[in-house]
Amino acid sequence: MPHPAHAPTRRTLLAVGAAAAAAAVTGAAGPAAQAAPAALDARTEERLRRIVGRMSLEEKVGQVFVSRVYGHSATDPDRGDADANLRELGVRTAAELIGRYHLGGIIYFAWAHNTRDPHQIAELSNGIQAAALASGTPVPVLISTDQEHGIVCRIGEPATLLPGAMALGANGSPADARKAARIAGAELAAMGVRQDYAPVADVNVNPGNPVIGVRSFGSEPRAVSALVTAQVRGYQGAGVAATAKHFPGHGDTAVDSHYGLPVITHTREQWSALDAPPFRAAIAAGIDAIMTAHLVVPALDPSGDPATLSHPILTGVLRGELGYDGVVVTDALDMQGVRTKYGDERVPVLALKAGVDQLLNPPKLDVAWNAVLKAVRDGELTEQRLDESVLRILRLKARRGLFAEPCTTREAVDGVVGTARHLAEADRIAERTTTLLVNEDGFLPLSPASHGRVLVVGADPASPSGTTGPPTTTLGAALRELGFAPTVLSTGITPTAARIEEAVAAAAGQDVIVVGTYNVSAASPQRTLVARLAATGVPVVTVAIRNPYDVARTTGQRAALAAYSWTDVELRAAVRVLAGRAKPRGRLPVPVRSAEDPAVTLFPVGFGLSYA
Repeated sequence: MPHPAHAPTRRTLLAVGAAAAAAAVTGAAGPAAQAAPAALDARTEERLRRIVGRMSLEEKVGQVFVSRVYGHSATDPDRGDADANLRELGVRTAAELIGRYHLGGIIYFAWAHNTRDPHQIAELSNGIQAAALASGTPVPVLISTDQEHGIVCRIGEPATLLPGAMALGANGSPADARKAARIAGAELAAMGVRQDYAPVADVNVNPGNPVIGVRSFGSEPRAVSALVTAQVRGYQGAGVAATAKHFPGHGDTAVDSHYGLPVITHTREQWSALDAPPFRAAIAAGIDAIMTAHLVVPALDPSGDPATLSHPILTGVLRGELGYDGVVVTDALDMQGVRTKYGDERVPVLALKAGVDQLLNPPKLDVAWNAVLKAVRDGELTEQRLDESVLRILRLKARRGLFAEPCTTREAVDGVVGTARHLAEADRIAERTTTLLVNEDGFLPLSPASHGRVLVVGADPASPSGTTGPPTTTLGAALRELGFAPTVLSTGITPTAARIEEAVAAAAGQDVIVVGTYNVSAASPQRTLVARLAATGVPVVTVAIRNPYDVARTTGQRAALAAYSWTDVELRAAVRVLAGRAKPRGRLPVPVRSAEDPAVTLFPVGFGLSYA
């Protein structure tokens, strides 16, 4: 292990060098340095304004909503999905939902059974577009999903799965980040999905962040900004609207906004230096959309309102100070963070008044839709204000080619989604992400000749993205392909004493033990597992399959790697590094501090060992 380097705490770091850091990052000069989303020609702009002029008030209200819908088909969902739609949305099908509410957007989820396979997704997308184009004022639907890659994906295999943000941060290559986004965007577009809620622009400076973590590119604003820029260009170059999230920054939270309302205590100067730069960079790159965060930032708005509902933050800072005039979309409105202060009827109205354009996934669509309609009829919201949002949304649709060609084809799916070329490129990018943190006496790489018998144990969290999994099985299979003889024993995220004893017994006769660790806490029995296995005398190698911070809480291992995700592409890459089939090239994009003393940095940003 490296010699511990004494370093200031996270809070101290936040307070130091704010002005200098802000000035050093792309786009920090202010609105004059920003670039709006790509301008449309005058003829297209006039056409869009005429469309808005022909819309009824109800159609305009519908355009600002993005809703979930259950089912694999727009017109013929399974009975259970039709029942779920009827129960939650008051209709049976996606086509009926479009007809009733004139929706401007639909979001796909795996749990809503929207994403069985690429051809089905394309057919669902086409069915949704057919319903929209058959309505009173025909306007294509903007279909979206959360396809960040890494631990957050809605569309799994056989689509190409790529390294997530922190893995790309460890890779450190804007070219690879752009290539990954271009592949992801091309595959989404081929399936009719034209807005991706990615990239994550949050700067993760809190190791205990329960909701961002490895979804962030890292802890350094300059590095995060460069990778955000690259991914915006990759996605949008492939015809998909990129969405930077979560403004004004979710990287220093200890509360998950799905379940509570976080408070960010950064000063204005700290926010400008740490949180703002990636969003400035995204705006400078011409990003189509920015997603809000359900969190309170008193330095930007002392009212106690979450940013999603804050006029000072969205109109004052994002629109005014940062000069952004693209689409602003809320984070999901069924999250607790936005519902703690106001009821579901008030939230969508307050969001629009704050400066939002798209209202994402309200818990009760009828309540939210009617609340906005009533607010306009009562004069609380002017129709002119509504028109501004509708026009921004239509501009985005026009920039992404939806008015020209809203539908896709089977041929597009077959020629783009999960191709051998894309899969090979994903493997190549992933190989450049694995980070070697510990390698005592050059223990790695392993050879089947000297360490052929391998016990693989560890955590098996549910697959994040439709990969084959579970992680221990994937690690074992990858080792077997390279000539090793693995024995796989899943010990779980919280291994019991009996399971630990079983693992210790299984270690007998093995040449090496590979332990997959997952978010190891101070009280985690995973610590006991690693220590007990190391005490057997069989060499132990740990692979952090999510947060790289695990290495600060485990002892006794001869080597330790960070894989940043338990998706197959990253686990296979980690095994190739273990076996010396690939060199470890990843460098930490976040610091790993001592579990006992956070003032001590064990592994600084940029750390990563190599093979001789």
